Amino acid sequence: MLDADIVVVGAGAAGLSLAHRLPARASPRAVSSVVLVDPPPGPLRPPRRTWCFWEAGPGRFDPAATASWEWLRVHGRDGRAVRRHIAPTRYKMIRSDDFEALVERDLKDRPGLRRVEAVVGAVTGLPDATVRVAATDAAGAPVDLRARWVFDSRPPDRLPAARTRLLQHFRGWFVRTERPVFEPDTVDLMDFRTAQPARGLSFGYVLPTGRHTALVEYTEFGPEPLTTEEYDRALEDYAGRVLRTGATEVLSAEQGVIPMTDAVFDRRAGSCDRVFRIGVAGGATRASTGYTFAAVQRQSEAVARAVRAGRPPVPPAPHPARARLMDAVLLRALDTGRVDGPDLFFRLFDRVPADRLLRFLDGRSRLYEDLAVGLRVPVRPMLRTAAELPWVRRRHLPVH
Repeated sequence: MLDADIVVVGAGAAGLSLAHRLPARASPRAVSSVVLVDPPPGPLRPPRRTWCFWEAGPGRFDPAATASWEWLRVHGRDGRAVRRHIAPTRYKMIRSDDFEALVERDLKDRPGLRRVEAVVGAVTGLPDATVRVAATDAAGAPVDLRARWVFDSRPPDRLPAARTRLLQHFRGWFVRTERPVFEPDTVDLMDFRTAQPARGLSFGYVLPTGRHTALVEYTEFGPEPLTTEEYDRALEDYAGRVLRTGATEVLSAEQGVIPMTDAVFDRRAGSCDRVFRIGVAGGATRASTGYTFAAVQRQSEAVARAVRAGRPPVPPAPHPARARLMDAVLLRALDTGRVDGPDLFFRLFDRVPADRLLRFLDGRSRLYEDLAVGLRVPVRPMLRTAAELPWVRRRHLPVH
């Protein structure tokens, strides 16, 4: 059996971010050994993906960033555009391959850290206040680990009970165009000039990396994902009709589904008080936007601070309770069709100062700022939704 102070299950954004921050033999009270467990190469590893977030000033993972921007733009369905300067904040883009390479370089030869390739099964609390992690390596041999604390980032098989579940589902192309059609200093965060679905909403999303290159995505908030062929038709329409890209080469593609739900994610796994869920499994995804990376970093830093201080490293809630309540109201209002999604998001960017809106979307705004933002949305349908929410039964809904 391999003993450690901490076992981190999963080497995605949450697992690697936490391992990157944990101290290596920092003090007699702090952690002295960490085991990072990742499944062998194969279907259990997540596909390549891109994370975006906003951050003021230099950041921990800037060397891995593909690009960053200080201008954001939103297009309404009628072609109107709102362009906002967000400096000193920057909107940053990191591709998972670059993030993993940076973290792995930093973790290489770190004292007290071991990496294990294995598929984790049961995680069980033991009478001596330790935790047993049972796993199997690529050859089928058992791997037994024992730790004081376990942080599990594996995605859930089933969502907790929720009143509302929408899916943010998308497909993106990394493209190169013959003509210089992109604006390298500006992200098109939401472009509602896409064909809108019968239920939910859709938008284009453009992350330019040069005049000729960009990540162009088609995204929907809706009940079910599309087929790859349906996404590609939507992307062809958006790139050709709206962006007028002309001759375009698709260099690579990425596709994904993010549950948007008002479910309450338990940060503790089962009855064991030494096993914690982190990342998406711990509720780090913001229900109203789908952003996850920034909340993962806040949660990882809080855990690492507790470890350095010798305190129980209980992960904090990724988002404040007030933000979760507002997300629940918005999701239900969108799902019932009481509010027009494209109009609501365009109005927010048009009428709310950029710095206040980013704080609001990040869950860091104060009550008076939340009230000010609330006055910029359709008040009557949102109040009706908030009034009915306590009476809506929570149900177990599929992940997707």
